[in-house]
Amino acid sequence: MAGETLLGFDFGTKSIGVAIGQQLTGTARPLTALKAQDGTPDWEQIGKLLKEWQPDYVVVGLPLNMDGTEQPLTARARKFANRLHGRFGVRVELQDERLSTVEARADLFARGGFRALQKGQVDSQSAVIILQDWFETH
Repeated sequence: MAGETLLGFDFGTKSIGVAIGQQLTGTARPLTALKAQDGTPDWEQIGKLLKEWQPDYVVVGLPLNMDGTEQPLTARARKFANRLHGRFGVRVELQDERLSTVEARADLFARGGFRALQKGQVDSQSAVIILQDWFETH
């Protein structure tokens, strides 16, 4: 388990952030943000990422309300995770992603100011935070 490679996804209806992480070091870095149409990504692009990086499994952020209850986007993120598993046969884990976007914005702003806050960068940085949170809890 120590040397496993993971892809992290920050699911969104317009954009899905992607990051790559390494279990051994417990670190992750942003890869890209994929466009989505009402939550539906270009599955071919996801297939290419999976083929290129060959992760041992993927982690999908699970959006929850601050009190831990589910919201409408929670079910859609679960559906996305189920489709990843169904289409590609990859092992999928879910990770609570509360405040990941807020943290991603703060990190990016600290490093590059307002110009660093482009939507794709925020989404892929959110995927990094989701993976890093997963490493901390596993």
